[in-house]
Amino acid sequence: MIPSSFPDQYEIARLTARMLLEIEAVHFNADDPFILASGKPSPAYIDCRKLISYPRIRTTLMDFLTVTVMRDVGFEAFDNVAGGETAGIPFGALVAERMALPMTYVRKKAKGYGRNARIEGVMTEDQRVLLVEDLTTDGGSKISFVNAIRETGAQCAHTAVIFYYGIFPQTKKTLGDHGVKLHYLCTWWDVLAEARAQGSFDEATLSDVEKFLEAPDAWQTERMN
Repeated sequence: MIPSSFPDQYEIARLTARMLLEIEAVHFNADDPFILASGKPSPAYIDCRKLISYPRIRTTLMDFLTVTVMRDVGFEAFDNVAGGETAGIPFGALVAERMALPMTYVRKKAKGYGRNARIEGVMTEDQRVLLVEDLTTDGGSKISFVNAIRETGAQCAHTAVIFYYGIFPQTKKTLGDHGVKLHYLCTWWDVLAEARAQGSFDEATLSDVEKFLEAPDAWQTERMN
């Protein structure tokens, strides 16, 4: 169990952004945009998978994520922690260890052989499950994982991530309509603010990224035409 005395939400967001910048998990490039899983362009890309290779940062962020969930939901609110394949698996395991709970993981799709299961580990009916992932954009993949958890008879009303894009207004509504509340440490706005404070990128790059964050759909549409 971890202590409950931690920085407030604002400071957690700032420190998380600082750590992501420090390990160069944040990439900005408006001239040659990145292509997201959706197939759409973006001048901003984040690689939370890098965090597992930095023990001090990894430990701090997992403490932050655990205490954020406990503050938001409760200290005895869960019976199981599930990581989403693949990036969410190590973070799910680390959070489960801190909360002294069983850990499971959810496949994106059934293996197609053996038990043909999407849930690995032991998950039982009526368990209250916390879904842990590295990040979320529009919340779509979370719903697929939540559905797989609920098919076991377990409950899943909360998902926790390190990074939430925070620029697509429909995300929280999409999850909320599915009965899921999102918990997170920081957003692109926190990263942008910290990048400016540290001078991590030139101002022209940061201004281009800010235009994308303010109107992502319009920015993407303009560059796809």
